[in-house]
Amino acid sequence: MGAREGRSVEGAPRERPERGALKEAARRAVGRHAEELIALSERLHADPETAWEEHRAAAAVPEPLDRAGFDVTSSYLGLETAFLARYGSGPVRIALCAEYDALPGLGHACGHNLIAASAVGAALGLAAVADEAGLTVEVYGTPAEEGGGGKIEMLERGAFAGVDLAMMVHPAPVDVAEARPFAVSHSRIAYTGKSAHAAAYPEAGVNAADAFTVAQVAIGLLRQQLPASARVHGVVTHAGDAPNAIPERTSGRWYVRAETLAELAELEPRVMRAFEAGALATGCELEIEPESKPYAEFRTDESALGHYRANALALGREFAPPGQAARMNRASTDMGNVSQVVPAIHPYIGIGSLPATNHQHEFAAYCVGATAQRALLDGATALAWTGVDRGTAHEGAVA
Repeated sequence: MGAREGRSVEGAPRERPERGALKEAARRAVGRHAEELIALSERLHADPETAWEEHRAAAAVPEPLDRAGFDVTSSYLGLETAFLARYGSGPVRIALCAEYDALPGLGHACGHNLIAASAVGAALGLAAVADEAGLTVEVYGTPAEEGGGGKIEMLERGAFAGVDLAMMVHPAPVDVAEARPFAVSHSRIAYTGKSAHAAAYPEAGVNAADAFTVAQVAIGLLRQQLPASARVHGVVTHAGDAPNAIPERTSGRWYVRAETLAELAELEPRVMRAFEAGALATGCELEIEPESKPYAEFRTDESALGHYRANALALGREFAPPGQAARMNRASTDMGNVSQVVPAIHPYIGIGSLPATNHQHEFAAYCVGATAQRALLDGATALAWTGVDRGTAHEGAVA
């Protein structure tokens, strides 16, 4: 790379360090914080909090950044479990997304403890070279990725505006560079019927559990006519209170996935008609409430992805070929919505968990330990190096 000129504190011209030297400085900075980052990851893993309830995580994650001189804003944009931490004043704004919500009943079985710690690590690495690389480093604490659409709420309140590159790295069984998530809608479904004694007066009841049965049968039959890539799945969260009482109130959560938001807009009404069929057949009242706005498909910044891929390979990572183990890159994420607004990447980093895969108790167990620690530090370093690549490419600098 040809050296670029900047300005010293006194205003005299100075040479910008070579890209390789900046990357080495960022790597060393990540290494200096390794013990702190691992402790943060393990702290989050041991204390999982679900969507919009991540109060302890939202306080813990920015602590290393605060100690390193970042300007930290808690309850960012009025969201209690979001934060923004900022360092530097360069012309290129690099955003690192920290997710830290856990799954109900499964804890950190998607590895968000590693996502948060790697984002912090990448930010600390970039902070060490921010002035020389021409960067402003921003860490967004993003709550409620597991169904709550935290990043969508943040986008609508003005987050990420003007960012030059948004990044995060997500644990998976194996390394996969490119995210190709489904668009997805999340809905709460509820039926209201009428209770009655199930033996003495069954004819007086309106069975809300039967409404779900009819709806699920209708969805099962509908699948034959759906695109092969479509996904429809959900759980009944409340199905009644006593065997001898006709269920009066039932509820559930349902997801509908498609390749794009446009395809989802066509598919979702067909699925909702299955729930309407349950209400019509039983005489129940139906309520459908979106949990968040739909998650979008991902729009990858190819230049940044190329840099990440090269950086990960330089660290000794190996990308898996297409196949079952690599399918985590199809998982939906509200980072897709961010990618529709600003340049973004969302690579996956392997933690050697096979045959365990995401959203299993066994996968959660792999999100701590030696392999997880290596993934955390490699992910942080690869993201930091990608940020250096983007910053030093500004205004025509070349490698």
